[in-house]
Formats: sequence, C-alpha cells, structure tokens
Amino acid sequence: MHLGPALYVFSHVLMAFSLAFAVPMGWAWFHDDLTHELRWAQAAALTLLSGVLLWLLTQRRRGELATRDGFVLVNLVWLVLPAYAALPLWWMVPDITWHHAYFEAMSALTATGATALSGLDALPVSINVWRCFLQYVGGLGVMLLVVAVLPMLGLGGMQLYKAETPGPMKDQKLTPRIAETARGLWGVYFGFSVLCLLAYRWAGMSWADAFMHMCTTMGLAGFSSHDASIGYFQSPAVEWVAVVFMALAGISFLRYFMVMRSLTWRPLVHDREIRTYAAVLVVAIAGVTSMLLVEGVYADVPTALRQAAFHVLSLATTTGYATTDYLQWPGFIPVFLLFLGTFVSCAGSTGGGIKMVRMVLLVKQARRELVRIIHPHVVNPVTLGGQAVPAQVMAAVLGFMLIYGAATMGLTFLLLLSGLDLVTAFSAVVATVNNIGPGLGEVGPAGNYGALTSFQLGVLSFAMLLGRLELLSVLVLFTRAFWRY
Repeated sequence: MHLGPALYVFSHVLMAFSLAFAVPMGWAWFHDDLTHELRWAQAAALTLLSGVLLWLLTQRRRGELATRDGFVLVNLVWLVLPAYAALPLWWMVPDITWHHAYFEAMSALTATGATALSGLDALPVSINVWRCFLQYVGGLGVMLLVVAVLPMLGLGGMQLYKAETPGPMKDQKLTPRIAETARGLWGVYFGFSVLCLLAYRWAGMSWADAFMHMCTTMGLAGFSSHDASIGYFQSPAVEWVAVVFMALAGISFLRYFMVMRSLTWRPLVHDREIRTYAAVLVVAIAGVTSMLLVEGVYADVPTALRQAAFHVLSLATTTGYATTDYLQWPGFIPVFLLFLGTFVSCAGSTGGGIKMVRMVLLVKQARRELVRIIHPHVVNPVTLGGQAVPAQVMAAVLGFMLIYGAATMGLTFLLLLSGLDLVTAFSAVVATVNNIGPGLGEVGPAGNYGALTSFQLGVLSFAMLLGRLELLSVLVLFTRAFWRY
C-alpha cells in the first residue's frame, strides 16, 4: 500500500493547522505577553515548516484517495496533530512532562476533557485559550474541515467522511457533494457558537471566559480555565446557559442542517433518536433530582433540580463540567451519570460514546429476538424512522458493540496491571473511550489524571483515540488484510 496520497493531503492539514496557533498568539499579544507570544510563533513556524517539507517530499505521489487512504489519513491526523499541539504546553506549562502535554493535547483534540493539569487559574490566558480552542476544533471533527477544503486540492472527500463521521449510518449524504455538507455543518456549528458566547457573556462571564467555555460547551468537551470548572462562577445563570447549549450540542448537527435546508422542524421532531435522547434526559433529571431530595443532599427543589439537570447534561453529553464533587452524592448517582455518558449523545453531535441511535437499534434487536422465541416464523424486522434497517447495518452495530466491550475490558486490565485500583482503572477507561472526561476514584471531578504514570497516560491516550474514531477506524489498521494490495 502506497501512503503517498494520504501523506500529501496530511501535509496540507499540517499547514492549515499552523494557522490555529494564531488564536492563542492573539490572546498573548492582547495581554502584552511577549515571551509566550514568541513561543506560539515558534510552534506555528515548526508546524508550518513540517507541512511544507512533507508537501515537497510527497508532491509527486499525489493522487485520488482510496478508502484505505482515508483511514490512514484520519489516524495520522489524530495521532500527529496532538504532538504539535502539545509543544507549547510542554514549553510553557511549569513542571509538565512530554507525556502529560501529549495527553492534554490528545484530550483536547478528541474533545474528551480529561485533564492532567492543575493550577489552571494561574496559567497564562493564552494556554487556557489554546486548550479550549483545540476542543472547539476537535468537537465536530478536524477531518470535516479538511473535507470542506479538499475540492481546492483536487481530491474527493467521501472516504474521509465515512471514516470520521460518528454513528452507524455513515453512507448518508445530505447534499450531492460532501464538501457542501461539511461547510453546512460548520456553518451551523459556528452559528450556535456565537449564540453560546453571547449567552455566557450575558450570564456574567468575562469575554475570555465566555470564549473558552463556549469552545468547550459546543465541543461537548469540558475543559475550563478554572480548577473548579463551572463551579468557579457560583452562578445559576451560567449553569443554565451551559445546560441549554450542552443539550443542543448533544443533538445531531446533521438534523439542524436539514432543518435549515427544508425550513421545517420535521427532521428534529420526527427523529426517533432525538425523541429518545430527550426522553432519557428528562427521566434521568427527574430521577436524580428526586434522589438528591430524598437523601437530603439539597433541601429545596430548585437547587436540587438545577444541580441534577446540570450534571446529568454534563455527563450524559460527555462534556464533563462540574459545579461540585458529585462523588460525595449517594453512590448510585455518580455511577449512573458515567453510564449515561456511554450512550446518550446523538450520532452526528459533538459528543462521544456509542451514540443513542446504536442503543435504540440494540434495544429493538433485543425485542425482536424475544418475539422470535415465541413466534419463530414471524416477520419482524428492526425499523428506524419507519424503514427497515439493513442487515449489514445491524451486523455493524453488533460487531461494534463486541469490539467496544473487548477494548474496554482489555484497556482496563492493562491499567490494573500497571497498579491502578479497580474503580479508577475501569472508570478512567470508560471515561476516555467514551470521551467523557472525569471518571471515578482518583480521576473523579475533584481530581485529575496528573498523578498517573507515563504508561497509564499512554493507554488512556490510545483509549481517547479509539473513542473519537469509534474503534473500528483505528483497529482496522491492525489487520493484515488492510495492508495487502
């Protein structure tokens, strides 16, 4: 297999990524931080130079991307870009190792929100801006942005869309050209982002905090500029703004795009996945609110409801914000919140996990098998949106779930072998494979991943990559058949 076409396009990705450093560099310039401004310029120059050199080396090997090239390119982006993104963290954050810097950058670009840093309030503004901005870019997917500009390179983009787009319905196109779809998705994403930024500013945040938390809210990523996360602000208004936009970002942006194109709410109202998403959130909020009141954690309904709504939305959508150490709540609640994060987000949203549509299909398949036990000859196909789901889609969903379970257990055993306790090891893997962020035990909302060893951080970095690319897009590279001509 020749890697020339994939490396050629990746060179353009590197050159484009060098422009991202202008955002924190601008904040450093605004705050008269010349030392850090030069560091950002150095990181941008190194990234740009690497892209140019790779472009010169692969210029004669350019060509149309095959499907396999698309998978190689996607994995290259998510493995290599964090290394360049980690450089300024390594240079400027006190007492940070390369492994911690890479873990932080991987967590940012995969929109996971698992931080290995503490003392965030004392960091330069440009560092926190960079961490949060990376989550904004990674939220909808760096590759969708690449797909939008591929026509300018004379290359097609459907292969990348299939490899990167979350959810089992990867062959669905909303416009004749995938680049138009990608631009439409980014347009919707940007529109919601502006509204979120203004809402946070209205709620009392500074412009800097509003920008950073807009990035991590729309990316459903969860990084904050403060160690206390959203709890730093002690503001119900800020919390409700976060609840609203986390809920909106947890819905497929494909559906918002369809609403804009059709000028009707039908794509949202009649979508089975979205209806189930809303129902699960309402039931979960009601249940957690009731438990907080019954257990006497909060004495009044408004406070209990606000805390329940915030943390249910935060964990279920894989954002990972916190306003309090919810591990101190009754033991059922933290585990339940982590469980919600494994499946609630919709396919096509910026959230992680196995996605609600897969859970809907699995429940329908289980119900179908129960009916077949009683009526072996009944024709009872699995349907979604009034249409029968093709057998190959169901096979893909079942295969995904098998690999998902095996990967989760395998990575957990690796962490147990490294010396972590069971609760921390298992919850850390669940939190990173599903791009949730905080877990339980040592990596709960009151702690972080900074105390883990380099090996443990490496395992969890790989888990974040698996989760972001939905396992199969990564693991296919480890098969012998993939590399055969």
